[in-house]
Amino acid sequence: MDLSPTVIWNIILTLIVAPAAWIFKSLFSEIKRLEEKLQDTREEYATRAELREDMRRVMESLNRLEDKLDKILEKR
Repeated sequence: MDLSPTVIWNIILTLIVAPAAWIFKSLFSEIKRLEEKLQDTREEYATRAELREDMRRVMESLNRLEDKLDKILEKR
């Protein structure tokens, strides 16, 4: 079988391009998996509404403490 330089060149390119394409496909699928994991991680944090509600409760508690301190100081 007589192999022309074009056939040899195509074989070499195939041996290089096919593994490179497989590696790129693997890398992109891993990047996509990591992006999905990152998105899931972001969803675990508190929302703004939850933070506002927590801050409101903290402020109410501080106001009650302030009122109690004021009453104690007035008695003196």
